[in-house]
Amino acid sequence: MIYHLVEWLGFPGPLNVIRYLTFRAGAATLTALFLALLIGPGVIAWLRTKQGKGQPIREDGPASHLITKKGTPTMGGLLILICMTVSTLLWMEWDLPFVWAVLFVTLGFGTIGFLDDYAKVTRRSSAGLSGRVRLLLEFVIAGTAVWFISRQTGTMLYVPFLKDSGLELGPLYVAFGAFVIVGAANAVNLTDGLDGLAIMPVIIAAATFGVIGYLVGNYNFADYLGVHFVRGSGELILVCGAIIGAGLGFLWFNAPPAAVFMGDTGSLAIGGAIGTLAVVTNHELVLVVVGGLFVVEALSVIIQVASFRMTGKRVFRMAPIHHHFEQKGWSESTIVIRFWIIAIVLALAGLATLKLR
Repeated sequence: MIYHLVEWLGFPGPLNVIRYLTFRAGAATLTALFLALLIGPGVIAWLRTKQGKGQPIREDGPASHLITKKGTPTMGGLLILICMTVSTLLWMEWDLPFVWAVLFVTLGFGTIGFLDDYAKVTRRSSAGLSGRVRLLLEFVIAGTAVWFISRQTGTMLYVPFLKDSGLELGPLYVAFGAFVIVGAANAVNLTDGLDGLAIMPVIIAAATFGVIGYLVGNYNFADYLGVHFVRGSGELILVCGAIIGAGLGFLWFNAPPAAVFMGDTGSLAIGGAIGTLAVVTNHELVLVVVGGLFVVEALSVIIQVASFRMTGKRVFRMAPIHHHFEQKGWSESTIVIRFWIIAIVLALAGLATLKLR
């Protein structure tokens, strides 16, 4: 909106900087952050009033959570979605198809998460929507987005460490891309179990894919790095900036002890956004590295369930794996900060794949 207004004015004087995508990405970050800090207290107060007793706490989770987290309102992801969306719409060019694709998935998954959270709050139960219904809706939204994206980026799956080469998936690419997005969304959802645990790795991943998108969207950089050039992917730096700003604003209120939880409203939305960023940039496999923390969290649940069903024994004291460390006596802040450090290391490793070809 602001870009087109200034364009209509002819980019006069110092407003000429709005031409530049990197400037608008920075502006989107700050806008989302300040908006979150501005409206956050009001949103949290409204959620607390509407929810009364707050988010229902899982009875099969850590016993301490029944005391320390009881009464905390959920659906704080609404704060992230509002700030991210408003900031993006303010600073984007309206003819940027990839930004619209990310917004479509983010808001679509956010809606599914909201319905799930609403069901939990109204039923006073930790069980929300049916798992099958939720997955079906997620795959429909993700599949639609991947179909749209693939019409512009192709259906090739590019392999890290190999110079501009990959596997042509054809029609199967839509299913593969949808799996990446749905998997990312649910992995972030599983990670969101401690105050501040999920949001910072998401911010780190968004920053990483913002850099990747900018580089692969510039022909000279892509040619130098030996990666596949994706025309228009540079625009993703703007929506990544909005995710970072909104995420930092949310973290202000989600820092221990959390005043609000993001709930499925937030975790599914931002997880889906990260997955979509990976699909647009043709770096789906690099997401496994950059989002390695989320992968481990999801795998810990899969391993725990499979082991218990097959042998009757548990591999971890409790899953997802962050609860395992809680049961071992690690404090919540220790787990969160150490997981943040791991997320940073994995993000750097993911960026390193750009040059190791």
